[in-house]
Amino acid sequence: MPGRAKKSTKKFEKNHLKDTIDKRKEFAKIKQRQQIKAKKQARNAADYKKASDEDDPLPTPQVKPKTRNQGATLEEMTVDDFFQQSVDIPVLKKSLKKHVAQKSTKRKRESTEEDVADEEAGESDTSASIDEDPVASDDEDMSEMGDENGLETHKDELDALAEKDPEFYKYLKENDAELLDFTENVDVADVEDLSEKEEIPKKKRKKTKETEEEAVEGDNDETEVTLAMIDKWKVAMSEQHSLRAMRQAVLAFRAAAYVNTDDGKEYKYSISSPDVYHQLLLVTLRHVPPVLSHHLPAKESTTGKVRIATDSKKYRTLTPLLKSHSTSIDHLLENLSDAATIKLTLSSILPLLPYLLSFKKVLKNLIKTIITIWSDPSSTEATRITAFLLIRRLTIISDPSLRTALLKTTYQGLVKGSRTTNTHTLAGINLMKNSAAELWGLDATVGYTTAFTYIRQLAIHLRTSITHPTKDSYKPIYNWQYTHSLDFWSRVLSIHAPTTTSPFRPLIYPLVQITLGALRLLPTPTYFPLHIHLTRSLLRLSLATKTYIPLAPPLLQILQSPILSSTPKPSTLKPLDFATCLRSPEPYLRTRVYQDGLADQLAECLAEFFSIWAKNIAFPELVLPPSVLLRRWLKTASSHGQQQKTHGGINDNTKKRVMSGNRNSKLNAAIALLLQKLDANAKFVEERRRSVRFGPSDREGVERFLEDVEWADTPLGGFVVGMRARKEERERVLAEGRRGVDEGRKGGKGRGEDLEEGVGGDEVVSSEEDEG
Repeated sequence: MPGRAKKSTKKFEKNHLKDTIDKRKEFAKIKQRQQIKAKKQARNAADYKKASDEDDPLPTPQVKPKTRNQGATLEEMTVDDFFQQSVDIPVLKKSLKKHVAQKSTKRKRESTEEDVADEEAGESDTSASIDEDPVASDDEDMSEMGDENGLETHKDELDALAEKDPEFYKYLKENDAELLDFTENVDVADVEDLSEKEEIPKKKRKKTKETEEEAVEGDNDETEVTLAMIDKWKVAMSEQHSLRAMRQAVLAFRAAAYVNTDDGKEYKYSISSPDVYHQLLLVTLRHVPPVLSHHLPAKESTTGKVRIATDSKKYRTLTPLLKSHSTSIDHLLENLSDAATIKLTLSSILPLLPYLLSFKKVLKNLIKTIITIWSDPSSTEATRITAFLLIRRLTIISDPSLRTALLKTTYQGLVKGSRTTNTHTLAGINLMKNSAAELWGLDATVGYTTAFTYIRQLAIHLRTSITHPTKDSYKPIYNWQYTHSLDFWSRVLSIHAPTTTSPFRPLIYPLVQITLGALRLLPTPTYFPLHIHLTRSLLRLSLATKTYIPLAPPLLQILQSPILSSTPKPSTLKPLDFATCLRSPEPYLRTRVYQDGLADQLAECLAEFFSIWAKNIAFPELVLPPSVLLRRWLKTASSHGQQQKTHGGINDNTKKRVMSGNRNSKLNAAIALLLQKLDANAKFVEERRRSVRFGPSDREGVERFLEDVEWADTPLGGFVVGMRARKEERERVLAEGRRGVDEGRKGGKGRGEDLEEGVGGDEVVSSEEDEG
């Protein structure tokens, strides 16, 4: 067996291998180009010398003019003698003759610019180069010859590679087609030739007068797009799968995508009517993918891999068209604002993804745009779901390198999109976290690597805040982005690490330690809402993975704080929504409103924590210390008028201080009810375990304890079920109240502010204040 790779090797492969390979490829291409150029120049000079030697045996390679007087020099000749002399032209080789013929043809085309429109569309690049530089020097001719011959030599070398190592050549075609792509300068007009050969039957090869007029009309510059033209393209693409019509539609779509961009480029088509613009988008987005799938069908294997005939002539011809269309869609998505149009555009990308896997640069830019839409708070739910389907599909069919970049970009978009959290954006953020958590399970190896990397980053941020305490050292931790990140990874592990054999299982311990460290960073009443958020994340993780997490101490620490043990001051503030705030505003501290809200959250979290282990055989021992502490706290908080003697002053005069408690019957009743349910469940477990016949060392017997009893049938489980139902009803009422407030604001009704004051749960602290 081969030895395992060293840690330094793995680190190099992870961080620097890709960049090193890219640099080597670029250097190899430049070096090969220079070598080919030098060889061809030397070969051309040798051929030129050899051809001159055949007619002139003189050792000098220069061709001297022959005059009547052989000894006369150029200074001694007259003008008439110079023009009357004959000059011997050296005989060139076939390759040089062919090149000279090509050059003469190019110069002829330059002089007859009016006839260029009748030539093939593939000559557009050549004519454009001649227009830019009408006169070419000898050195430029030689360099062009070297480049052309070098390209042929490079092709021959790749053909030899295909024969010597066909597996590696096949891998390059599937994963890095741009390296083998020699059609970078091919214009999308080459699709016309392919369209004429394949879509027209043999009996109808002769063009009619109408088709000729249509072709001439399509080749004119700055053609105004009309609804009639769009209808023709639509019929041709839907009925005949016409590549010519698809090409024209793609060119018109490119002009429509850049219609409001002043980039200085000239496009073949122009759009001035809104109706034409809308119809062109619909036709192109709906009919281009079926035409592509008809001519280049994609085959998907059972493992999710997609195969396309990348070595076919159709694929090479359609490559510029695919790149152009993908770039246009990318630019269009960046400038769209209508939700329905964005959804339609995203839906059209889904069938194009298999064809774009070979174009990594184009695909990465498109991924960033899609994830930006997915994480944008202003995007609708339907748009976000469509964008997520694209991300998920691409994650399935892509290779590990692209999948890693995709997961990283998705996580970065999630963190960026969760910066602002309020009642309007909370649902979208939860949708992002739930949907993104699914992606990490599609590839366990890549998912574990990226999860470990970002969880480690969270640990580094926390360690920096602890080891370098300053006035604002807690701010990188106590903000929405850090909180949502911890909550997101708890969702990922809850979904993909429910069993002990899961590869994500080792990440549970570091995530729990980081979250508990964040809880203990700043134990002040102002940030009790943030503590509740982090506690709920750990509760979810503990419930899904059946991992014991000691959450009773941080929750009891909140209960023992002075804010819940002392008498609150009355207030008329509206209830605080703990779901949309991380810290309590200063006016809420030590008020009855804040105390009631915090008491509800605390009682719910304590009940949820103990209910996870309601069927555990060690439940009575688990709840014994917390029950003692709860009874002690309840006795102190419920005391009324109890006197306590204290000594003060130099004369040691005895004074009396009245212990009034918190005077909050609602809070005390909630804690007392929780104590009753804990005692009832402990007695229930004690009665059932009296009849067991196995010891604590029998792990299978311990895990099968109360296996025949439903969780909801236990005393504590039934209590939690009722608590969840009441919470859902309360949230439904609050959501209806918020919708009423929003409708009142949109309708301009004056009662909107009154309704808002009566609805609990609106955001009190803005996201900027939360982050501060």
